[in-house]
Amino acid sequence: MSEIFVNYRTGDEESAATLIDRELARRFGRKRIFFASNSIEPGHRFPATLIKAVEECEALLAVIGPRWADVRGADGRPALESERDWTRREIRTALDRGVLVIPVLVGKATRIDPAVLPEDLRELADCQYKRFDHRNVSSDLTALGDALARLLPELGAKDRDARAARERADAKSRSKTSQDRGHTRMRTRDVEQRVRGGIGNLNGDLGTFVNEPQGPVNTGKGSQYNAPHFQGDNTGVQFTAGDNSGTVHQRFERERRRSDEGR
Repeated sequence: MSEIFVNYRTGDEESAATLIDRELARRFGRKRIFFASNSIEPGHRFPATLIKAVEECEALLAVIGPRWADVRGADGRPALESERDWTRREIRTALDRGVLVIPVLVGKATRIDPAVLPEDLRELADCQYKRFDHRNVSSDLTALGDALARLLPELGAKDRDARAARERADAKSRSKTSQDRGHTRMRTRDVEQRVRGGIGNLNGDLGTFVNEPQGPVNTGKGSQYNAPHFQGDNTGVQFTAGDNSGTVHQRFERERRRSDEGR
């Protein structure tokens, strides 16, 4: 069963109908789109095939161009006036079934005037339409396909464009996750290397951390927490844990001597 039946009138806008058929077949699959010149196999009886297809479809697209109501039949009268006109019969069958019927107005075609329609097609004038312009082929075809995918969920589940978009989004998400993990590993290695090397910075505001310093340590700006930190009046006193090869601030020595002499 073909979900979408593309209805058109020979002598009006066959080229637009062909473009619509090709795009919908690409997006949803050839078997889901019925287009007479592509879907009827050689040797098959087209009257029976056409009727069966329109009786089983989920939606009919009535491609209507500026000449749609004026094309003449073999008798010289407007083809639309004949009850045997296939374009008319296909639309009438879809309307009688109550399936989705979407007029696709091509180029300069205007909203359908009920006055030009035979009685059994008057309802067509009440159906909301979509536009198709050869100057906006890509965007108009995309809009039509999007509408069908939204209105017919089973058809939308076969939407190749939607699947491709999801795959691109998933690939982008995986790539970002991989990059984030890589940055985290790089930051972790950097911290480990700085700590093993004996110097690091704790969150910037906490001062400098020195791991097992050897000899004089100059940490620059910020408090130094390389050893027990003396509280109180320790003016000028600095103590560095670990083997500092006898390095002690001279001012500390002078203060200690004065304290001993005063006892």
